[in-house]
Amino acid sequence: MNAKSTEKTAKELLGNPNYQAICYGGYRKNTRAIEPTIAEIKEDLKILAALKIKVVRTYNVHFKEAANLLEAITQLKKEDGNFEMYVMLGAWIDCKNAWTNLEPNHFEESERNAIEIAEAVRLANKHPEIVKIIAVGNEAMVNWATSYYVQPSVILKWVNHLQNLKKQNKLSKDIWITSSDDFASWGGGDASYHTKDLEDLIKSVDYVSMHTYPYHNTHYNPEFWQSSNNENHLNEIQKVESAMARAQQFAEKQYKDVKAYVHKISPNKPIHIGETGWASSSDGHYGVHGSKASDEYKQALYYQSMRAWTAKEGISCFFFEAFDEPWKDSHNKNGSENHFGIFTVDGKAKFALWNLVDEKIFSNLKRDGNKIEKTYSGDKQLLMKSVLAPPKKG
Repeated sequence: MNAKSTEKTAKELLGNPNYQAICYGGYRKNTRAIEPTIAEIKEDLKILAALKIKVVRTYNVHFKEAANLLEAITQLKKEDGNFEMYVMLGAWIDCKNAWTNLEPNHFEESERNAIEIAEAVRLANKHPEIVKIIAVGNEAMVNWATSYYVQPSVILKWVNHLQNLKKQNKLSKDIWITSSDDFASWGGGDASYHTKDLEDLIKSVDYVSMHTYPYHNTHYNPEFWQSSNNENHLNEIQKVESAMARAQQFAEKQYKDVKAYVHKISPNKPIHIGETGWASSSDGHYGVHGSKASDEYKQALYYQSMRAWTAKEGISCFFFEAFDEPWKDSHNKNGSENHFGIFTVDGKAKFALWNLVDEKIFSNLKRDGNKIEKTYSGDKQLLMKSVLAPPKKG
């Protein structure tokens, strides 16, 4: 059977539990000026393939990393006819004056957006066997993205542009177009987001890619997270497990709220999770002096429960993220944004993956010369010392 006949389309990939998904960035240093090499990306992809990951999501096409990722997959497929990896390519979208010293203008778009979309199209056309999804923007419509958010009309304009390219045979008809955004941006929260442009966008995308972060809500909406008096009889770890079950329910509710709104407008529109995750460390809002949400044990519980729920429901879940990336909060190495990976930067497997280390699925793999070993030198007692129960209500 030739590779072409076994190749999957977005329609076949999304919602398929045999094609697990993850968010991927290969940056090792605390700046994106130092790009991961093709050789480094190939190492990472072999590690992810061992995890049975077959779809990776990337964010920006204006960094060389996106092109290098596609080249790395191309090389791995040539080296091994059974290697299979697909890409959800993210085109970054922002408003006029974003990331400058000028006031962001949320009612006009950046001139760069057109360049970003053109590059996404170029890469998708160069690698049609790999790029199966283009996402227009990342959290680009949500109002708390104060430095760069745009109106839904901007996302709609570019989604329609890409859909038109498909009709004109200038982009594969099988490629799915979406926007990857917060649950609220997709109508699952505040009614202020319920606009005609959002309705038109929902009709225009091939599927909805929504984000849900119970982790961040342990600080911003802590009601669900905090321990109540009726848990007084539980020990610390039982309180943690109870809170993580509530975190899972929180994510499920956000999904259902998006589904309720979206299906009123477009009844059969597929909805998948473009981003959700749990950081294993924080010295800020989510740490010892905050919501106490951050440790590897809680991350593992969330990873496992989200994988189980989404597989059962036929939902693709792009878990955030594969490897820790120190550039995310480059001024504070202990900031939570640097610790969402299920692997550390030096390739240690966090607690969510310890059982797979025991199964020796990574036995011949390395990251930057380091074998894939367990964090905490595999000492679970030591790991559990970092696990704190959520604060009490009131």
